[in-house]
Amino acid sequence: MPNPDQKTGVNTRLAHMGNDPRDFHGFVNPPVVHASTVLFPDAATMALRNQKYTYGTRGTPTTDALCAAIDELEGSAGTILVPSGLAAVTVPLLAFLSAGDHALIVDSVYHPTRRFADTMLKRLGVEITYYDPHVGAGIAALMKPNTKVVFTEAPGSNTFEMQDIPAIAEAAHAGGAVVMMDNTWATPLYFRPLDHGVDVSIHAATKYPAGHSDVLLGTVSANTACWEPLHETFLTLGCCAAPDDVYQVLRGLRTMGVRLDRHQKSALSLARWLEGQPGVSQVLHPALESHPGHAIWKRDFSGASGIFSIVLDGGGTKKAHAFLDALNIFGLGYSWGGYECLAVRVWLGDRTVAKGDYEGPVLRLQIGLEDVEDIQADLTRALAAAAKVED
Repeated sequence: MPNPDQKTGVNTRLAHMGNDPRDFHGFVNPPVVHASTVLFPDAATMALRNQKYTYGTRGTPTTDALCAAIDELEGSAGTILVPSGLAAVTVPLLAFLSAGDHALIVDSVYHPTRRFADTMLKRLGVEITYYDPHVGAGIAALMKPNTKVVFTEAPGSNTFEMQDIPAIAEAAHAGGAVVMMDNTWATPLYFRPLDHGVDVSIHAATKYPAGHSDVLLGTVSANTACWEPLHETFLTLGCCAAPDDVYQVLRGLRTMGVRLDRHQKSALSLARWLEGQPGVSQVLHPALESHPGHAIWKRDFSGASGIFSIVLDGGGTKKAHAFLDALNIFGLGYSWGGYECLAVRVWLGDRTVAKGDYEGPVLRLQIGLEDVEDIQADLTRALAAAAKVED
């Protein structure tokens, strides 16, 4: 095992974090513990719950291994594991919002987050305001005396607007609000929210940590001030992740660094190429110098993942469908972060202030681990098919 006090590279840490084989008779991976009931040695211990594990929902060696790894990546005081990325959004919102409170949520947020806010939170008496992702320190003007949560996501879902997270966090904290961030796009490898003023970091581990399009899992990591309320809510809700899924994500972490590097290089290469292609009016990728939020990305982020969007040069549904239906390597499916290319048309009908001014259909591309030359040829076919459509 590497000395934890040494300054080691990210791939070295990913290969060894989260568990010590010496704790499990030398086996490299921790055991997958399937547990509900945990026995106590005697009545006194049971009455006091005076042992490390007391019930399956409260943690096992399997969940502890992944939580320890995520805490090391995030620099957090504690992490909870929940059954999906959406659960990773809803649990902390429930932890820090009550009837009569106000929450500010970025308008470019993941749509299921908006749906939860507009249905469940409003039904529970929480007031919701959606704000422009470019607001920065100007969010101070949107704060109310009862604003308890400011929810951020950077880059924005599907349209990839960058947010000035440190400025937003400073203004939110001045008003007494907890700052949350959905950091699924960058992962803690390319951006550590807690280092930039965020209190609660949210991640759909379904994506890059799992990496194989076959597991649902969410992680929520908090700083010291927010850890206890988050953990208590988690225990109260009983919203725990299954051990086999936890193990698969821990396994995926071991290769996340090399996979992300491949995703990043391939996506950026293709994004640059697409900027010069006929039929494409805009490429929405924060690592491109042409992106309006590039300066913020370059200042705060150390890398980019494999998902971005393109805007076609006019047209509508027929043109978008022609593009998508001509793809062979790209699958048409939701989610991303797996090993395969995926494409989907972006729907912006839920936006209130971040609608954008796009010349044509917006198409989101997840760049997988396939060879760049083959992906490029697939996109060339799709652009040619779209060019033939007039609608």
